[in-house]
Amino acid sequence: LCTTLILCLMFADVTAVDKIEPNKGTSIIKTEGESVKLSCSYDSDSEYVRLYWYRQYPNGDPQYLLREGARSNSVKHSSDPRFQSSTSRISTELIISSVSVSDSALYYCAL
Repeated sequence: LCTTLILCLMFADVTAVDKIEPNKGTSIIKTEGESVKLSCSYDSDSEYVRLYWYRQYPNGDPQYLLREGARSNSVKHSSDPRFQSSTSRISTELIISSVSVSDSALYYCAL
């Protein structure tokens, strides 16, 4: 039996100087067991950037998934080993390994 899941990507913008927005389409459909990458581009004048990823289920509060420093700040913290991130000076990716139906949610990137 093939089960699909839907992941939606949104973004949080912190200040007028710093901005972050999702790349490509905002909805992704995958089959259970596959890996998925969600990406956001960001712009900041700061060298001490922290990028965050959150997940929100319908009618629920956003849940923290991970934090990764970028540029001069390279500290990482993840709430689950299935959630990893990769960052550059202008973008961040959330990589979810072995997705399941329970991963169907709205995902936020934040700066």
